[in-house]
Amino acid sequence: EIMSDNYLHSDITSQVIKAYYNVYNRLGYGFLEKVYENALLIEMRKMNLFCKAQFPIKVFYNEFEIGFYIADIIVNECVIIEVKAAESICEEHEAQLTNYLKATEVEVGLVLNFGKKAEFKRKVFSSEFKNLKKSSPS
Repeated sequence: EIMSDNYLHSDITSQVIKAYYNVYNRLGYGFLEKVYENALLIEMRKMNLFCKAQFPIKVFYNEFEIGFYIADIIVNECVIIEVKAAESICEEHEAQLTNYLKATEVEVGLVLNFGKKAEFKRKVFSSEFKNLKKSSPS
């Protein structure tokens, strides 16, 4: 049921977004991504979220593991966060996140941009559309 996808891990993503605004309002615009990433980790851990920075996630092609990519932050092992400090969120940022979701077992991701204006994008790629480990009939 497609409707429920919009609410997948929404409890976690709403806490992450709250942490994001706390950091944005305090630090504003102009720091490096690493600075925002570290501040976000502090905020989210205060909220008792389980966060890992620079977390390697396996990437699959069909059922084959073909490598890994490093997520900026993974929260509660189910939400990927990409931290940007760009002019604004561009198509590449969104495509990058969508690809991470397609190629991994994680279904929900957020791009958090610390640009001139605060903006974020939430992406969901449901497992039912992934063929990570199912062998296809040959």
